[in-house]
Amino acid sequence: MTDTVLKCFVVDDSSIQRLAIVKLIENHPNLKLAGEFSNAIETKAAIKDAGVDLIFLDVEMPILTGFDLLDDITEKPGVIFVTGQTKYAFKAFDYSAIDYLQKPIKKDRFLYAVERALLAHKMRTEMVEDKGEFIFVKSNLKKRKVYLKDLKFIQALGDYVKLITENESLVVLSTMKAFEKQLPEEDFLRIHKSYIVNLRRVEKFNSKAVELDNEVLPLSRNRKSDLVEALSQF
Repeated sequence: MTDTVLKCFVVDDSSIQRLAIVKLIENHPNLKLAGEFSNAIETKAAIKDAGVDLIFLDVEMPILTGFDLLDDITEKPGVIFVTGQTKYAFKAFDYSAIDYLQKPIKKDRFLYAVERALLAHKMRTEMVEDKGEFIFVKSNLKKRKVYLKDLKFIQALGDYVKLITENESLVVLSTMKAFEKQLPEEDFLRIHKSYIVNLRRVEKFNSKAVELDNEVLPLSRNRKSDLVEALSQF
């Protein structure tokens, strides 16, 4: 038995179903209940600072579905869908779900899903330790993993942004402002209305331009002092 303890949210509009899952969580040595919610709106507000590892998530809820909730979350924890409908199973795995439990939940099936969640958490942790932080982006209808250390710079392209990495370029539907929020501010800086750079990649700069890996990018006049300050940390 692993010593890992996963912090969990339970999200279901049925109080009876929530109680059933909560009891299962409280009786499992590797799970800790961090919160329970009856709708996706309350969950979205609470999840940002909760440091949750796993969500037991209902699909059919009023106003926002479980899928809607995941669409609105940038950094997604592990997800085990819990629903009375089998028709959502295929879509659930489009969201990289760990498992899909059908109501009423059987204890042995619950335990199996938790084992999968613990294994997935272990793999994610080892991957971060080996290769550093990463984000997932949607490009060409697929979720792609991008390691931040490999990301050189981001360029604005109208309603899209273009990510230039060590080995490829990806076009993602996003505004610069929204994408900037996904990046750690200690490592990335907006140097121009159309460019964000990885500070660790900067080789040279002057009052008008920034050079990194044979690329020359424009530097806004009012961003130079920000760049100097940011680079001083290294």
